[in-house]
Amino acid sequence: MTNLSHSDSTLFSKELNVLLSIMKMKIGNNDLSTYRDCLSEINWGEFLQLARHHRVYPNLYAKLKQAGENHVPPQVLRELQQDYQNNTFTMLHLSAEMANIAKVFSDSDIRAIMLKGPVLAVDLYGDISLRTSGDLDVLIPIQSLQQTEDLLCRLGYVKDDEYKTILNDWKWRHHHVTYNHFQKGIKLEIHWRLSPGPGKEPTFNELWERKRISPIASHPIYYLGREDLFLFLASHGARHGWSRLRWLADIDQLARQELDGSKLQDLLKKHQQLHIGAQAIILAVRILHTPLTPELETLASVKRADRLAEAAYFYIRQKINLHTFPVPPHVSSYHKRHLFALMATRQKMLFVLSFLHPYPEDAETLRLPESLHVLYFLLRPFLWAWRKTRKNVVSQGEL
Repeated sequence: MTNLSHSDSTLFSKELNVLLSIMKMKIGNNDLSTYRDCLSEINWGEFLQLARHHRVYPNLYAKLKQAGENHVPPQVLRELQQDYQNNTFTMLHLSAEMANIAKVFSDSDIRAIMLKGPVLAVDLYGDISLRTSGDLDVLIPIQSLQQTEDLLCRLGYVKDDEYKTILNDWKWRHHHVTYNHFQKGIKLEIHWRLSPGPGKEPTFNELWERKRISPIASHPIYYLGREDLFLFLASHGARHGWSRLRWLADIDQLARQELDGSKLQDLLKKHQQLHIGAQAIILAVRILHTPLTPELETLASVKRADRLAEAAYFYIRQKINLHTFPVPPHVSSYHKRHLFALMATRQKMLFVLSFLHPYPEDAETLRLPESLHVLYFLLRPFLWAWRKTRKNVVSQGEL
């Protein structure tokens, strides 16, 4: 049986424990006196770094602006206030562009589902200013990709570098492509999958049938149904090691809504992600004291989940940023093992088999006409061995 008792505070620094304590407070709770001793001992510079790293400073400021005046240094409150205000302006800017994108897509008969951004802030926190977002994420059917690219180009968006691909492997090795609007300062990610393959997930049509309409704009803006949103957020957070507490705060808020525990369990089971959902619930309970319904508590008892939850502490307590390159070698090595541990048995088999599928590097090593690319399936072991040999020669020469 999974142990759902709260996490041991000795796992984290004083600053992180104080941050978590404030996150667990309700907005409007003015009582920080119980944390007086802790607050007097922490490094406030480190506290601010943690708040920004974990992207939780808007929520922290909303809770501290009244309660923290007698306990938090004025400079810290001013910096949190500035971060809060900057985020509000960013979210308003993103909201306007999201409404514009949704309308343009709808007018062009492109079905679009907003995955995160302002719609998530309003749905989970009731206010766009209480959650951060750096870009817009939109899910569309894969067959609409070319039409979407043409449309975005007309709107002034510029596509990031093309993925290197061979034999259409981009369709399952990747799951989104990025566009930038440099005049507006907007980054837009167009998704054709919720997560990278190989792995099972709901089809776009299934997600479309269960979609909801956000009240954020006068024009319909669609986003994921509650259970689909939980599956997406849990998978996304797990894939990133829960290295930002913002993702765990989303799970906490979503678990407090009217989730259908039976539907959620069936959905996660169907797509072989029961252990992923359970990991998210265990971490939310241990770190943020998320209250559970009996159905969610049952879901959290899935085998493997407790071990996966423990593995996530590696990321949370070290301020690990997987998006800043180069990632330190020990973090990269740990993350590769963790990603593999997250996979279901069938997904592990598909992942291992995917190494037999040609890679773009094979075509760079030995160029063949596109009509003969199928031969790379036979040549791949030899090309891989050749590249390894060449790397060894170079490394020996450097030594």
